Amino acid sequence: MQKSSTCSFMYGELTDKETGEKVQQIFENYEMNSFEILMYKKNRMPVWFFVKIAPIRNEQDKVVLFLCTFSDITAFKQPIEDDSVKGWGKFARLTRALTSSRGVLQQLAPTVHKGENVHKHSRLAEVLQLGSDILPQYKQETPKTPPHIILHYCAFKTTWDWVILILTFYTAIMVPYNVSFKTKQNNVTWLVVDSIVDVIFLVDIVLNFHTTFVGPAGEVISDPKLIRMNYVKTWFVIDLLSCLPYDVINAFENVDEGISSLFSSLKVVRLLRLGRVARKLDHYIEYGAAVLVLLVCVFGLAAHWLACIWYSIGDYEVIDENTNSVRMDSWLYILSESVGTPYRFNASGSGRWEGGPSKDSVYITSLYFTMTSLTSIGFGNIAPTTDGEKLFAVAMMMIGCECVPSSMSLNP
Repeated sequence: MQKSSTCSFMYGELTDKETGEKVQQIFENYEMNSFEILMYKKNRMPVWFFVKIAPIRNEQDKVVLFLCTFSDITAFKQPIEDDSVKGWGKFARLTRALTSSRGVLQQLAPTVHKGENVHKHSRLAEVLQLGSDILPQYKQETPKTPPHIILHYCAFKTTWDWVILILTFYTAIMVPYNVSFKTKQNNVTWLVVDSIVDVIFLVDIVLNFHTTFVGPAGEVISDPKLIRMNYVKTWFVIDLLSCLPYDVINAFENVDEGISSLFSSLKVVRLLRLGRVARKLDHYIEYGAAVLVLLVCVFGLAAHWLACIWYSIGDYEVIDENTNSVRMDSWLYILSESVGTPYRFNASGSGRWEGGPSKDSVYITSLYFTMTSLTSIGFGNIAPTTDGEKLFAVAMMMIGCECVPSSMSLNP
C-alpha cells in the first residue's frame, strides 16, 4: 500500500491523539505492545481495533519488520440491541458492552499459564541454525508433535545438521580423489572411517523421515504421513544413493575392475548433497566473514575437483594403447622425468607400463596447475600439450574468469 504502519491515514476527528502518539513511540522504540484505537474506513465509518505490534528481529538482533495484528472490536464498543436487552436503560447496555469488551480483550491478550514452558530459541541455535525455515521469533509456542517426531529447529537437529555438513564436505573432497586416482580402500583405517560416514548418512535418512518441515503457508508440518511423502518427493533418492557402501565393495580384491570402476563412478552422486548444503547456507550471506570463508572453501573445492579431472586426462593419454608406447608430450611423462621416476615397460613380468610419479606428487602438481590457471597466473612450468589437455585448460580458464570477478565483487 506504500503507507505507514501507524495507519495514520485512517485517523479521524474522534481518534485519540495520545493513542496516536503512543503508536508512533512504539514503532520508534521497537517495542512489543497492544492498544485500542478508533479508526475510520474509506467511507468515514468509525471502526474500533485492538492492535498488537511485535517487532521481528534477525540473527543480529536487529529489527527488520513489524508484525501488526488488527482485531475488530467495534461490536463490543457500542450498545448491543437485541431481545435480551430490550427495556434496559442506556447505562445498563453500556455496562454490558464494557463487560463483553473486557472478556474479548482477555482472550486477545497473550497469556502464559503458570507452569507452562514457553519455547525460546537459544542464541547459539539461531547462529548455528542451518535450516532457513526456522520458526519466526514471534511464534513462541512449541508445536505439539508426536513423540517420535523431531522439530527441525531444535538444538539436536541443528547439531546433527552441522555434522552432516562436515561429512558432506569430506565426501566432496574424497570422492573425486578416489574416483580419479582409482584408489582401492585397502587401508583398514580409511575403510572404517568411510563405513562410519555411510552409517551416519543412513541414520540421517531415518531422522529425515521423522523431522518436521515448514509448509507453504509457514506452518510447521508434524504429520508423519506428510513428512514421509515430502521427503520421498525431495531428497530421499539422492540421500539413499549417497549412503550405499561403495568403498566396502571396492575393497574386495576379486571384484572385476569394470564393476569396481562403475561403483566408484556412482560415488559421484554423493556430490549432489552439496545442493542441499548450499540451500541451507544461504542465510549466512549477510555476514561478511562468513562470505569470505565460503568463497575460500568453494574456490578450494573447485580447484580440487579440477585437479582430479586434470590428472584423469593425463593418466588416460600418457599411455598410447594403439602403439603401446608412452606419449612424451604428456605432462605426466614430463613430470616423471623431472622427479626421476620415469615410465618403464615391464616386458618380462606383467607386460605393461609401470613406474611414473607417485600419487602424492601427481596430486600436488595437479592442484598447483589448477590453482595457477583459475587465478590467471600460469607460470608455464606445467603446460597442456595434447588436444584433450588444451581443451580442458581452455574450459578451466573460462571458469577462472567467472570465479575471480565474482569473488572480488563479493569480498567484504
